[in-house]
Amino acid sequence: MSNLNQKLLVPAALVLCVFTVFGLIRQQPRNARAILNETPTPADAKIAYGKDPNQFGELRVPKGNQVKRPYPVAVVLHGGCWMAEYGLGYMGHVSADLTAHGFATWNLEYRRVGNAGGGWPGSLEDVRAGVQHLSKLSKEYALDLQRVIFIGHSAGGHLALLLGAQRNAEVKICGVVSLAGITDLRFTGTACDANVPMLMSGKADEQAMLYDQASPLKLLPLGIKQLIVQGKEDRIIPADMATSYVAAAQAKGDNAQLVLLENAGHFEVVDPQAAAWKTVRDHILTLCP
Repeated sequence: MSNLNQKLLVPAALVLCVFTVFGLIRQQPRNARAILNETPTPADAKIAYGKDPNQFGELRVPKGNQVKRPYPVAVVLHGGCWMAEYGLGYMGHVSADLTAHGFATWNLEYRRVGNAGGGWPGSLEDVRAGVQHLSKLSKEYALDLQRVIFIGHSAGGHLALLLGAQRNAEVKICGVVSLAGITDLRFTGTACDANVPMLMSGKADEQAMLYDQASPLKLLPLGIKQLIVQGKEDRIIPADMATSYVAAAQAKGDNAQLVLLENAGHFEVVDPQAAAWKTVRDHILTLCP
């Protein structure tokens, strides 16, 4: 295949993936789809952690004295099959809700497939840099870096688990929360299947070692507390991925808890108006006592 044909195929594949994901989103309940379009409560600050326009985060800090300062920190990572077409906006809702319940939240944007430098390993390197930037932020804001959790939705859950597998001297991790997260890049049957080779710059049989390095399942045991949340009605990320991952994590000795939610799809787990999110929040609030 010529270089020209290869260059033409990548944008075509991106367009196909976008339409596939949009189609499945339309099949989710209306209230779940609305979360993608509603404007969240504005962040306290938009702060760059790098030079690229996609290397920034939205910081929200609790108001008043409802929680003793300094505040525990939730690093929030959005999903979207790692595609540039999807950004951090919709995760502003759960960020605002967690902030109202005592967490400072650091909702990160990062370079994605379609952005220069996005994909593997650039996307993970970005969110790692965002976590490291907390040390600088803690000099200005009341952040407790000894009580940090990583929360990721869908592809963001994948990145959150990978972050949790690494040891970061700047912060102490209470746990990782994967909300309908992707735990195994070789798993088939998700809406993101076609995006994985674009993320990894090749198929699994071509990049076997990289796929192992980028799959939380292959990195077990992670040695940290993991909360794996999954809606039973999710048509974007099947529940089987979550159940298989938790079984494997527990078999390796990890403290991994599965929360399977009835009558919940892909977006109820990140919608503060949904009963599913209230269950998720209750679990999150126990992670950093």
